[in-house]
Amino acid sequence: MKLAKQLRVVWGMRWCHLASIARFVPLVWLAMSLAASASAQDNKAEAQLRTVHGTVIDKNDNPVSSSVVYLVNVKTQSIITRITDQSGAYRFSGLDPNVDYEVHAEDNALMSSTRTISSFDSRRDIEVVLKLTRKKPTQ
Repeated sequence: MKLAKQLRVVWGMRWCHLASIARFVPLVWLAMSLAASASAQDNKAEAQLRTVHGTVIDKNDNPVSSSVVYLVNVKTQSIITRITDQSGAYRFSGLDPNVDYEVHAEDNALMSSTRTISSFDSRRDIEVVLKLTRKKPTQ
């Protein structure tokens, strides 16, 4: 009888231990699924970012190096600039697809027309050639 009582006590302890572990299994599963979901959303958001790139050229279609390209976030009015390389190329990456942007180039006394990149344009890689044709307004 004493042995049977001891077995019930040991079995009862194991049962309590298993029951406490079983309570945490759903919590662990929930935490793992939330982490996987967040990682998938980060990858999806990263994949949806836009890139605007192109070349700055003069009126004779020659590339212009060292010109300044301005990218304006229409929503916040923040401005990002890039200097063109020796082949006249520029690049803006990591742009929000839900925001409209305006881009133009300036070099010495000349500037290009302003081009708009619309949030309704679904392309992720947008190429814009900027031609320096207008004189910059004097201030």
